Amino acid sequence: MREKLWEVIYEDRALLVVRKAAGLAVESRKSTVPDLERELKNERARRGEAPEIFLINRLDQPVEGLVCAAKTKEAAAALSGQLRDGRMKKSYLACVTGEVPEKGTLTDWLLRDPKTNTSRVVPEGTKGAKRAELHFQRSGEQEAAVELVTGRHHQIRVQLSHAGMPIRGDRKYGGAPGNALMLCACRLSFIHPESGERVTFMAEPSWKQTETAE
Repeated sequence: MREKLWEVIYEDRALLVVRKAAGLAVESRKSTVPDLERELKNERARRGEAPEIFLINRLDQPVEGLVCAAKTKEAAAALSGQLRDGRMKKSYLACVTGEVPEKGTLTDWLLRDPKTNTSRVVPEGTKGAKRAELHFQRSGEQEAAVELVTGRHHQIRVQLSHAGMPIRGDRKYGGAPGNALMLCACRLSFIHPESGERVTFMAEPSWKQTETAE
C-alpha cells in the first residue's frame, strides 16, 4: 500500500488545511502522477461529499508543509484575495549551509528558465525578470525562518543560495547533499472567510520530528 503523503490538520464547512509531505505534487498535468488536488477530491468523493475543491496556496513538489484549500467558490474568492494582497501570511523554515545572520531582507530580481525549470538572480532591468523580496531571521544553528513578501518561482531556494545560505538537500541551487529538500512551509495565517477572525496553523518540519524521536 502506498504511504499517505498528506493529512488534514483542520477542516470546517468552508475550508481545510493540509500538511503535505515532500515529494507530493500539489497539482500535476499527468494523470499517472499522484497530486494533492486529486487526492483531496477523491477523498471527498469517498465520503459522499461534493468533490469540488479550490487550492489557495501552492508549494513546490519537494517542499513540505501547509496548504490551504477552499470548499466553496465564495471561500476561494475571499482566500485568494488575501493571498494576492498579502493578508495571508506564509512562513517557512529552512535548514541551510553557511552562516545565517541575525535577521535581514533579501531583494533580488529573478529570471525563470522554463527549459531547466530553474530561476536565477539577474540585474534589475533584465527583460522578463521579476522582483523578489523576503524577510529572514536566524532561528537556530544553520536554520533560517523566512517570510515571503512576493511569491516567485523557487524564490526562497534561489535567494538564500545567492546570499550564501543554500538549503540542505537542494541540488539545483548548490545545497549540501541530502535525502530531501530541508524547506518547510511551517506557518500559515489568514482571516477566516466566514468568521472574520484571523486563524493560524503550524507544522513542525520533518527533520525536527526526527531529531525529537532520536
